[in-house]
Amino acid sequence: MKLVIDSKIPFMRGFAEKLGEVHYLPGASITADDVADADALIIRTRTHCNRQLLEGSKVKFIATATIGYDHLDLDYLRQAGIDWTNCPGCNARSVAQYVESALLLLAAHGCWSTQPFLPSGKLNRQVFSKLTLGIVGVGHVGEQVRLMAERIGFGRILCCDPPRAEREGETGFVSLAEVARQADVITFHTPLTHQPEAHPTFHLADAEFFSLIRPSAVLFNSSRGEVVDTEALKHALRSGALREAIIDTWEEEPNIDRELLSMAFLATPHIAGYSADGKANGTRMSLQAVARYFGLDSAPFAAVAPLQLPENFAYFPEGEGWKMDEALRLYDPTRDSLALKSAPETFEKLRGDYPLRREQ
Repeated sequence: MKLVIDSKIPFMRGFAEKLGEVHYLPGASITADDVADADALIIRTRTHCNRQLLEGSKVKFIATATIGYDHLDLDYLRQAGIDWTNCPGCNARSVAQYVESALLLLAAHGCWSTQPFLPSGKLNRQVFSKLTLGIVGVGHVGEQVRLMAERIGFGRILCCDPPRAEREGETGFVSLAEVARQADVITFHTPLTHQPEAHPTFHLADAEFFSLIRPSAVLFNSSRGEVVDTEALKHALRSGALREAIIDTWEEEPNIDRELLSMAFLATPHIAGYSADGKANGTRMSLQAVARYFGLDSAPFAAVAPLQLPENFAYFPEGEGWKMDEALRLYDPTRDSLALKSAPETFEKLRGDYPLRREQ
């Protein structure tokens, strides 16, 4: 069996070879010639699997080592008889860690209190008890964010997920408009969808949405860039309709909007889910899926695991964040934001060469 694999998927080498002949290539530059005689692909979001790439190839199965799958042309794959899988939940806890760390930094910068620190110098987490969090999209990731928010003591949590509300009943769910009107922090964790019948999320946060929000609100987008209308977001920030924005996913990646980059409180290169734990989960799930599809032994891939952290590890040693709150020792997104803001043209390199980060 021949596999073509995105060369930036970590923890893959030494394991994928147990499946057959492996060719590692940069995900964004995989061509039709590269996959013509391949049996399976293991890719990420940078490889668009469509007719242009796959027509006439031998590919039978595609595993994307990501939660999202909007880079797969599902109609074409169905027509061509190519099976596929994604890795739901693989990096859910990693994204929740990102949101928590950003919340801690916002609190430390006095976003919600003029006295954010205890006499000991540690961050006063009680500030969250007076806040309402709105979660838009409560799937694997949104659920982990909800659990995190309960743990750090948010006073109220609003959940907006129309597909789940349809399946499970409306109890426990609110509308997007209600989130906009009531939440102090709004965080998006939806897939990117365009079809009307599938509750489209393209530009879900548009000018109308921003007209409803509180001027003191903070917005997070770590779902897909196109879920938030960039122009509407910039207008909200310029006009004072929105206090702060934390942006990890961008429209037109990697050619991101430089004005929004400068306006965001934290601006990171689509790495919210990039903990070593989340990456290992995606690699393991992808390899196991390929093995099962072709009737091979999947047991060896249970050993895929991230590297251990060195003693006294701090993700951003030059920063002061972890001295204010121990959670920031494991992950302080300031490092990622500074790197992107100083060199936005290196967006893809920052993703591809991402440093070691653990969830615990």
